[in-house]
Amino acid sequence: MADKLAFLDEELQALKEQGLFNTIRTIGSPQGAWLIVDGKKVLNFCSNNYLGLANHPRLKEAAQKAVAEFGVGPAAVRSIAGTLSLHLELERRLAQFKGVEAAISFQSGFNANLATIPALVGEGDVVFSDELNHASIIDGSRLSRAKIVRYPHADPDSLEKAISQESGYKRGMIISDGVFSMDGDIAPLPQIAEIAASHNLLLMVDDAHGEGVLGRGGRGIVDHFGLHGQVDIEIGTLSKAFGVVGGYVAGKAKIVEWLRQRGRPFLFSSAVTAADTAACIAALDLLEESGALVDRLWENTRYYKAQMQRLGFDTGKSETPITPVMLGDAPLAQKFSRRLFEEGVFAMAIGYPTVPQGKARIRVMISAAHSKEDLDQGLVAFQKVGKELGVI
Repeated sequence: MADKLAFLDEELQALKEQGLFNTIRTIGSPQGAWLIVDGKKVLNFCSNNYLGLANHPRLKEAAQKAVAEFGVGPAAVRSIAGTLSLHLELERRLAQFKGVEAAISFQSGFNANLATIPALVGEGDVVFSDELNHASIIDGSRLSRAKIVRYPHADPDSLEKAISQESGYKRGMIISDGVFSMDGDIAPLPQIAEIAASHNLLLMVDDAHGEGVLGRGGRGIVDHFGLHGQVDIEIGTLSKAFGVVGGYVAGKAKIVEWLRQRGRPFLFSSAVTAADTAACIAALDLLEESGALVDRLWENTRYYKAQMQRLGFDTGKSETPITPVMLGDAPLAQKFSRRLFEEGVFAMAIGYPTVPQGKARIRVMISAAHSKEDLDQGLVAFQKVGKELGVI
């Protein structure tokens, strides 16, 4: 009898031959500028820990206090017996931070998208989606059963044209990432908001990589562009700049209330733990007290990018701390990443399907936790490996 899983052997072998097999390394330390990875101390250029909060003493203290008071597990979904006073406090504080009527928190940013899109659009509706939107937007749109119209990346004119070619739908929604996670560029949100208003379409932005990065004190892309009140739904994550885990939706109170009633991850998956929720509140405290960490993040970003470009590396079209080092060839990117690791720098290769074929890269994530000495050490390694492999 034939092996019913033989196809997996073939698929895995094909990934290895194409340089697309993802070797997952093991972390043996808290997140920070330096990590223990596979037993080796290396400079961390991989994590989304933008502000260095993932191991911050105030967040750890808040989590420990919450465990002492509420225990370790929620033991229920939010809609039955899992909503703690901490959840409501976090949601109140997030709404205040974002300058909106209300917010609802979820187990992850991915879940926030899976909850929101199918709750607001369905069969007979249409979603206009940037072609480089995050996988969670793609999956949420598919789950909704709405028609999906992909428009060319960050191109308002093409979006306008795509909208003009659709008719007969009940509801329409435009969805875009705020900061695109692989290229680091920023969506042209003012033009998109204008288009949404002129066509009376819902507008949703996923600001996972804008939270804690863009806007006043890290309040995100809507604040960055001064578009308060013009974006219906803001999706955020608490696992990147906030340094913890979770996601949320911020916007009009009636949207938030509807998600409490019909957001499936809210209704059918256990609540976020008290420890994580309390740590998120502590992160908000830090961001509201001072913009120093956000300023430091941008100082490090400007310095590192300028030096990489001076060395002759192609850093794409990034406008944010996400710094893609464009290499094109997937096997080359994997070899570059392995050599960097040997030189003491942890920076992973990114290839298809995370990015398009022929657009493989090393994706460097700069943080406020890095010192100038850390960045200089990384630059030395990149220069050495870049010359060795004929990239510069």
